[in-house]
Amino acid sequence: MRRDAQLNREKLIEAARTLFAERGLNVALEEVARRAGVSIGTLYNRFPSREQLCVAVFADRAEAVDRAVEQALATPDAWTGFVQFLERICLLQAADRGFNDLAARGLPPVALSKDPQSGYENMVRLIARAQREGALREDFTPPDLAFVTWSITRTIEATAAVKPDLWRRHLALLCDGLRAEAAHPLPVPSLGQEELADLMQGKC
Repeated sequence: MRRDAQLNREKLIEAARTLFAERGLNVALEEVARRAGVSIGTLYNRFPSREQLCVAVFADRAEAVDRAVEQALATPDAWTGFVQFLERICLLQAADRGFNDLAARGLPPVALSKDPQSGYENMVRLIARAQREGALREDFTPPDLAFVTWSITRTIEATAAVKPDLWRRHLALLCDGLRAEAAHPLPVPSLGQEELADLMQGKC
């Protein structure tokens, strides 16, 4: 890529990152181009779709998700690692309206990994560790993580201007419900991986 083309790409990513963080993912792409100081044609040359722009903008978040799950797996106590992972994901959501929007549109944490297959395998390990310890309810599945992120997105959105850390209370309530000792039979099975993948299509 020529130096000027690379510079335009960087300008577009930075402009989109700033606007998404401030106002969410529905910002007009024409405005992203104006903020970057380039034409809308240049934007589409670099990023033919909004989805491709999202992937570039949130690449640093993908790396943060990967680090979070690795740190959780390295935590000696499996339940503590599991809860700390959820807290780190929610912190990312609370700090960035665009990332929160992305989670609200159906993307579970594993989908944001730079290597989704590896990310999924690590997520399975994280859940299995906590279940082997007898801390996490046995019927919790990887797709159920989507419910955690989806529900927290609404709390973050609704309370950001009044009490921006209220999501911590919501997460604590959810985590108490995930403890094995609090478990009761669930009325319906969890989503399958294919069903979750279908829900994720076209969400960005």
